[in-house]
Amino acid sequence: MAKSITELYNDLKNNEEIFLKFLNEQYPVIYRSNVFLRDIQYAIKHYYEMKDVKLSYDDVEKLSRMFIDSLVEEKKLLPVDYKTWVVNFNLNKAETVEETQEA
Repeated sequence: MAKSITELYNDLKNNEEIFLKFLNEQYPVIYRSNVFLRDIQYAIKHYYEMKDVKLSYDDVEKLSRMFIDSLVEEKKLLPVDYKTWVVNFNLNKAETVEETQEA
């Protein structure tokens, strides 16, 4: 039986660090660099293909938006526009990098 988008999303969130490292292998994910919608979409598609799960384009689009929205909410990604985000975490550290401002 095929998994629902919600189940796939929960799988991504539960394995977030693994997925982000997988994404980094294909498209560099470096603190303060940009990451693009298409990169995340292709990474999700290939990530699930490796698990023998075929996703339609619509499913990949929905899943990537859900995942990106959660990372934005957690401030791990900072929006630039509707298809670009700034990486606000370091893969070597689990936590979000906090910016410090000096007066």
